[in-house]
Amino acid sequence: MIPAAFGPVDGVSNAAGRASDEHPLPDISVVVPTYRRPEMLATCLDALYRQDLPPERYEIVVCDDGPDDATRACVERVARENAPRGLSVLYVPVTATQGPAGARNAGWCCACGAIIAFTDDDTLPDSRWLSAGIAALSGGAAAAAGRIMVPLPECPTDYEADASGLERAEFATANAFVRRSFLLSTGGFDERFTSAWREDSDLQFTLMQAGGEVVRAPAAIVVHPVRPARWGVSIAQQKKSQFDALLYKKHRQLFITRIRSALPLLYYAILCAALVTLVAALMRSLPVTLAGLVVWVGLTATFCAMRLRNRTLSAQHVAEMIWTSVPIPFLSIFWRLYGAMRFKVPFL
Repeated sequence: MIPAAFGPVDGVSNAAGRASDEHPLPDISVVVPTYRRPEMLATCLDALYRQDLPPERYEIVVCDDGPDDATRACVERVARENAPRGLSVLYVPVTATQGPAGARNAGWCCACGAIIAFTDDDTLPDSRWLSAGIAALSGGAAAAAGRIMVPLPECPTDYEADASGLERAEFATANAFVRRSFLLSTGGFDERFTSAWREDSDLQFTLMQAGGEVVRAPAAIVVHPVRPARWGVSIAQQKKSQFDALLYKKHRQLFITRIRSALPLLYYAILCAALVTLVAALMRSLPVTLAGLVVWVGLTATFCAMRLRNRTLSAQHVAEMIWTSVPIPFLSIFWRLYGAMRFKVPFL
């Protein structure tokens, strides 16, 4: 299940073996999952090897979720450049369960530190990030959530504004610190979360239910620039909502109190208007069909206008919002129902 790291690896025992060769155990291990974007990864690694901790006190573990030569070469180069300083940089190709949850599990199982720091390959950790994370756990907490900064233009796109929600997240693996002992006792990430969605909240809730304290680490800062996205990306993103059902099934009360992820009533109103229009059309009731169509168009236009409020009004972005506002309510409801059936839980 756990892949090789420049050679055979047998999970946790490999970590101890690596540490006992010539170097003492590091205080903290940084786990960075990545997937075929070596240029972005290189920028993140550049920030990571500029930490204010002495190099021998931490290590970097890169988990390549879909191993490719360019990513491996990037990590090997960074490892060679930093070896004389005493900084260990480990490459872990992940060939079993794919997705960020599985990749992070592979990473922390190969890591040596008593504390595991999680971030993403598209972040820029502050130079004091690791030392601030260690300080946050000095009181004995199981985990700490650092501060995520998402720089936005004055008038962002809908996608950019949505990505900035990371700044308000209670616990996000773009900036999190967890004691290795708690990862061992809880099993780490649930690998059924195969998309980058809710796997971090699941870990947070699991730690809390295991009796671990999760604290804030406001001085541990990472900058998370919004990476470019293809036109219409919001349509594909609806698929992630199936994992809300899994999180609800595992942590129902915490989901209700911490996530409160109810779909907007507007989505259901749009669906109802569309169904009324369709049924009336099949029954050849022209007045009801026209009335239903007018209501559906009006509600969809309202949804589109809400997405454009305080957003950029470039022609391309407005066209994208008009186009994607039509299928999003239907797709969001569909994927939530799909998740409810897949994970066998009443959820809507």
